[in-house]
Amino acid sequence: MTPPASVMWFAGHELRLAWREMLGMLTAGRRRRSRSVLLLLIVFVIFLHLPAYAVVGRFADVQTPLDQSTAIVITASIFLAWALVLSQAIESVTRVFYARADLDLIMSSPAPLTNLFSVRIAAIALTVTLMAMLLATPFVNVLVIGGGARWFSAYAVVIAMGLSASACAIAITVGLFQLCGPAKTRLVAQIISAVTGAGFVIALQVAAILSYGTLSRFAVLTSDAAAAFAPAANSIVWWPARAMLGDVQALVPLLAGGLILLGLTMAIFSPRFSNYVASTAPSTRARRKKIARPFRAGSRRKALRRKEFILLWRDPWLVSQTLMQLLYLLPPALMLWRSFGEGAGAFIVLAPVIVMAAGQLAGGLAWLTISGEDAADLVTTAPLPASTIITAKVEVVLVIIAVVFMPMIAGLALVSLPLAAVTALAAAVAAASATAIQLWFRVQARRSHFRRRQTSSRIATFAEAFSSIGWAATAALALVLPIASVIAGAMTAGLMALTWKISPVRT
Repeated sequence: MTPPASVMWFAGHELRLAWREMLGMLTAGRRRRSRSVLLLLIVFVIFLHLPAYAVVGRFADVQTPLDQSTAIVITASIFLAWALVLSQAIESVTRVFYARADLDLIMSSPAPLTNLFSVRIAAIALTVTLMAMLLATPFVNVLVIGGGARWFSAYAVVIAMGLSASACAIAITVGLFQLCGPAKTRLVAQIISAVTGAGFVIALQVAAILSYGTLSRFAVLTSDAAAAFAPAANSIVWWPARAMLGDVQALVPLLAGGLILLGLTMAIFSPRFSNYVASTAPSTRARRKKIARPFRAGSRRKALRRKEFILLWRDPWLVSQTLMQLLYLLPPALMLWRSFGEGAGAFIVLAPVIVMAAGQLAGGLAWLTISGEDAADLVTTAPLPASTIITAKVEVVLVIIAVVFMPMIAGLALVSLPLAAVTALAAAVAAASATAIQLWFRVQARRSHFRRRQTSSRIATFAEAFSSIGWAATAALALVLPIASVIAGAMTAGLMALTWKISPVRT
C-alpha cells in the first residue's frame, strides 16, 4: 500500500474507531442494543427541546444590535458551552493518544508520521465537533422555530467552537507532557478536563449565591458589576454573540479562526507527536530498582487489598471522574447553608450533601474494584475463598470512603456531636448500599469501560441513585423531624430489598 493510500486508510480507520467507541459506550458492546439505543437517543434529543426552550426560548426574538445585558448573557453562555466542549476534547485527546495502545503500530506504518498524526488530530476535531452539534441541536432548533432562519448560523458557531476547542486540547496535552512528563499527563489532563467542564458554571453559581442569594448565574451576568467590566459594543468579544444572530461579518472570521487554529496545531505538533506520546514504560533502572525492593510479608487478604489500592493509585483518573460529582454538590450546599441561617443549624444542610456524595463515590469505586477487574482469572484462581476476595474489595471501598469523608465529619463534630453521628451513620449506610447494589448486579468488565458502566444495568443505575437520595433525605429528616426520618428510612430500605429481590446475583 502506498503512503497516500495508507493515510486514506488510516483516516477511515480513525472514523471507524470513533464510531465504535461511541456505540460501545452507549450499548456496552452489545449489538442487540443498537436499535434500542438509537431509538432512546432520538427520544432523548426530542425531549431535550423542552429544557432547551426553558433555557434559550426567551432569546429567540433578540435582534441586532444587541443591548449590553443580552450581549453579556449570550457571550457568557457561548463561553460556557465552549468550556464544556474543551473538557470533552481534552478527554478525547487523552483517550486517543494514551488509552488505545496502538502507537507501535502507527510508528511502523510506511506512511509519514506527520500525516498520520495530522489525520488523528483531524479525526478528534471532527468527533468533538459532531458531538457538540448533536448536543446543540435542540437549542438551535428552539431558536430557529421562535426567531427565524437567521439562527441557523448558530451551527456554524458550534463548528468553530469544536475546531478551536480541539486545537486548544491538543496544545494543553502537549504542554502537560512537557511539564509533567508522559506518566502524569493522563492524570493531570483528566483533572483539568473535569475542572474545565464544571468550574465555570460553579464559579458563576457561587458568585450568584454570595452576592444575590440565588443559584441563577444570570443574576451575575445581568448585574451592574458585570456591565461595568464589559468592553465597548464594537469589541471582538461580542463576535460570537453577533455570529449567533447571523452577522456574516462576525461569523466568517470565527470559522476562519477555528480552521486556522486547528491547521496551526497540526503543523506545529504533528511532526513531533511521536515524542509527545512516547511510551510511558519505566526505564530498566527503575524496573531493577523496583525488583530490588524487599518482599513484604503479610496475609493473602492483605496482599489483595494492597493490590486494589495500588491499581486505584496507578489509574486515579478513573476515580477523578467519580470525584467530579462532588463539585456539582458545592453550589447547592452553599445555597442551603446561606438560606438556613446562622449558627449550628446552618450545618444541618451539609448532612444530606455528604451522605449523597458518599453513596455516589462508593458506587463508582465499587464498580472499579468488583466489576472492573482486569485480572479476573488470576484473582479467581487465587488460594482464597470467593467470599474473602469480595470482602477484601469491599473493605478497600469503605476505607477510601472513610479517608475522604472523615475530615468533613470531624469538622461537623466540632459544631454538634449528634449532627456528626447522624451524618457518619447515614454516609456509611449509603456507601454500603451502593456497594451492595454493585455486588448484586456485578458484571465482568475492564476498568477502561468505566465511562460506560451505567449501560450494564439500568436497574442498578437508578437503584444506586435513588438509594443515595433516600439515605440523604433520611439523614436530613433525622435532624429536624425524626418521625418522618423513620418513614424515609423504611422506604429506602424497601427499595434496597426490592433491588436485591430482582437482582441476578444474591450474596
